[in-house]
Amino acid sequence: MAHHNTILNQITSLFPRHDFERLATIHHHGQKFRSCNRWSQFLAMMIAQLSGRKSLRDLTDNIKAQGYRLYHLGMKNISKAHLAKINEKQPHELYKELFHSLLGRCRKLSPGHRFTFNGKIYLLDTTTINLCLEVFPWATFRKTKGAIKLHTGLDADGYLPAFMNMTEGTTHEIQWARSLQLSPGSCVIFDRGFTDYTWYQKLSDSRVFFVTRLKKNAVFELFAKRRGRKSVNIRQDQTIQLKNMPSPLRLIASIDQETGKEYHFLTNAFDLKAATIAEMYKERWKIELFFKWIKQNLKVKTFLGTSPNAVLTQLWIALCVYLLLAFLKFRSRLGQSLMQILRLLQLNLFERRNLIELFKPPNIQQPVSQQLLLWSKL
Repeated sequence: MAHHNTILNQITSLFPRHDFERLATIHHHGQKFRSCNRWSQFLAMMIAQLSGRKSLRDLTDNIKAQGYRLYHLGMKNISKAHLAKINEKQPHELYKELFHSLLGRCRKLSPGHRFTFNGKIYLLDTTTINLCLEVFPWATFRKTKGAIKLHTGLDADGYLPAFMNMTEGTTHEIQWARSLQLSPGSCVIFDRGFTDYTWYQKLSDSRVFFVTRLKKNAVFELFAKRRGRKSVNIRQDQTIQLKNMPSPLRLIASIDQETGKEYHFLTNAFDLKAATIAEMYKERWKIELFFKWIKQNLKVKTFLGTSPNAVLTQLWIALCVYLLLAFLKFRSRLGQSLMQILRLLQLNLFERRNLIELFKPPNIQQPVSQQLLLWSKL
């Protein structure tokens, strides 16, 4: 029988150790480590994400119980106090850079989006995570409630989180959107919560396309209807001029065939079909599913530290784990969902098996044993 390292060991090989140590040297604060290091912190927090540990003590006890299976990972003994201190003090930017490094590897394997659009398509949205204000006093939201907001831009090529930022609950999503550096020729899709005519104009001036919905109270002037044959569900395709916005835009009214409801879409993409614009906005639902998935399956609603740095450390490592699952999905090419891959990893994290073979379906064409043949004759 061929020898295999543990599944966890094979997973960590996707993060080159020399690259990690280089980043760890750059993003180090304070004195040199004596009994612990950032690699041990990363492995511990990744185990917490993959195995669903509920507290620091639960996590460190689990690591101690698996000690004889972890020696080959280069992981040092880490106590609850050491892990809490590193999470609180050591800069989270290490894992932010690690995330972007892994994102580049995932993009090389990810499938393209399904639209007749040559540029990148990004889905923008924000989700709120409620926190206890007494435990997280910096996460201001309301008088008696605390919260943070996760602002995310999902790449439609493989649905990978290309942009992410965490702010206090009182920060509006448009403030984050204005700071994004989007490449010319790309397209962003967002809901009415991002309405800002000045930002719309900035996108148009930067040759960045956008698709959103028109607010009911928007003031605009209608121009001539656009020529060309329209799809059955397209009720209107017309050029408009929003008040206080110099550039003209395109208004598309589309009927949802399932519900019969009429939606009004706003875009600066004049060369795409109206039906394509309506279909592109439906793609925005993917980021809602992304938020739902990470909240249900990764540790992003409860935290193993209370400082902003500890929270960001956990969030960036959670996103690294999400990219890891996506990388395995793209590389295995067997059609499993991220949920199936995560469950397989949770059940076999410390087992010695081949990582890729783990995701293959069992071979059902097994020879029938002599014992079964014997029983069948009785």
